[in-house]
Amino acid sequence: MTKHFLVLGTGGTIAGSAGSAIRRDYRPGQIAIDDFLGSVAPLGLEARLSGRQIANMGSEDIGWPVWHKLHTAIVQAMKDPEFDAIIVTHGTDTAEETAFLLDRTLPSTKPVIIVGAMRAADAVGSDGLRNFANAMQVAGDRHAPGRGVMVVMNDFVHSARDVRKAHTSGTDAFRGFPRGPIAMVTPSSLEWFGEPWRRGEEARFAFPERLPEIAMLYAFAGMEPVLVEQAVATGAKGIVLAGFGTGNMPQTIRAALSEAAAAGLLVVRSTRVDEGLVDIEPDDAACGFVAARALNPQKSRILLQLLLADGIADPARAQQEFNRR
Repeated sequence: MTKHFLVLGTGGTIAGSAGSAIRRDYRPGQIAIDDFLGSVAPLGLEARLSGRQIANMGSEDIGWPVWHKLHTAIVQAMKDPEFDAIIVTHGTDTAEETAFLLDRTLPSTKPVIIVGAMRAADAVGSDGLRNFANAMQVAGDRHAPGRGVMVVMNDFVHSARDVRKAHTSGTDAFRGFPRGPIAMVTPSSLEWFGEPWRRGEEARFAFPERLPEIAMLYAFAGMEPVLVEQAVATGAKGIVLAGFGTGNMPQTIRAALSEAAAAGLLVVRSTRVDEGLVDIEPDDAACGFVAARALNPQKSRILLQLLLADGIADPARAQQEFNRR
């Protein structure tokens, strides 16, 4: 029986156009989803595709309004027996954030795949159609459910929790940490590297009606505590620090963040370093801090928003969620 996939378009480079095969600059979100699917049809891939335009923009402009529309459409498709899987075309700049938010707020009953491109549709060597064909291969596989939201790029499949953009422009821009890819894929083959870990699992968080304001601070030499004070003064409900090394910070910043935690803000220690764990330290409990573990600052911010929206403000309880895969 032919599989039926719902394709939700949000724009990005995969829908981008430069008007020239060799121009470096281009405009994302220029190709409507129905036109994009029209270019997929000649590939002869075995699946029915139904497109719906959620947005058509560069992913640097995506935020809660688009996330809300996207989440609503996916939930509806998951309940609709007509659809076997959902594929989201998306810009690469914030793909990891969208994937992580959806992964925490959707059940794992049907595959949800986010796919993008690093080269515009009319560029030499455009990777969009191949990435999309690979996403279709993943979406139709019987072993795909139970792995949460996945990101398909450059012949690899990544889990939403681990994936991150690690290169500004190369087609191999995406990496996984602490786990690498969960599968290797081509338009004609798929090799999973492990068993599903979320089989039959419901959503871990309800999708919030609003996302609480979280400040993100980037640590640097000579950082002054006034930055923490400004975050508190402007009404932030939590703070994520992209700290040095293993989430380190100047002593003046530690004192200021400890005061913020004592005042009721959730404070997360993450790192500005590309890879490595931010482990729980002996002083965290006394300071009221949460260790980000393997989550980078941007994913830490999203998890913090979901925790606070769910009424979870206790650092120890929050730490449990940062420890989960």
